[in-house]
Amino acid sequence: MLEVRDLHLHYGASHTLRGVSLALERGKITCLLGRNGVGKTTLLKAILGHERTSGGSILLDGAPLDGLPPWRRARLGLAAVPQGSEIFPRLTVEENLLTGHAALRGRRDEPLPLAEVYARFPILEQMARRRGGDLSGGQQQQLAIGRALVTRPRVLLLDEPTEGIQPNIVAEIGRVVKELARAGTMAILLVEQYLDFALELADLIAIMERGRIVLEGDRATLDLDAARRHLTV
Repeated sequence: MLEVRDLHLHYGASHTLRGVSLALERGKITCLLGRNGVGKTTLLKAILGHERTSGGSILLDGAPLDGLPPWRRARLGLAAVPQGSEIFPRLTVEENLLTGHAALRGRRDEPLPLAEVYARFPILEQMARRRGGDLSGGQQQQLAIGRALVTRPRVLLLDEPTEGIQPNIVAEIGRVVKELARAGTMAILLVEQYLDFALELADLIAIMERGRIVLEGDRATLDLDAARRHLTV
């Protein structure tokens, strides 16, 4: 569905992405792991069009995305949950969710009804009139995921959604991500640092080191000892 082919990216003289290739499939969760600073978030930004690549290509259903601005990619069905959620703190929960409608302009899709977001994250309905900045970190992360779901994404990119989140909300986020994959309407790329959490969710696991994919496989075939060596600080 979404394919990254031999992607390169430079920050000045720094070669940050070095020939990254990755394929995301509809109905499946791909987990991208690696230590801090190996290029995981940079790869997400490149897919979304926030960083200019210096080689390779990104394709959605076979059509190249290279050169398209972020808003065009969003309207083609890419949605992101950034690290740290980045919700609008002065808007209410409901208003934050409604901002997702902007990505649907020019598409035939209708926004996902807020009732369906609230069904997945009931706490958001209880707090619909509260400002986003008044929510806990975990609740803000749920709100960021809900805002992405409003756009009915074809590809959902999540950047460390469990970072600094209390265990009960981590479990809730994991449940929702699994349900979204089972629905079969989108491909999911989940950036994580924790192998155990990835093993609970992912169909495919890829590990980055120094801007490259150095190990990948499904849960049944992945060399866990090698994976832990690449992830150990």
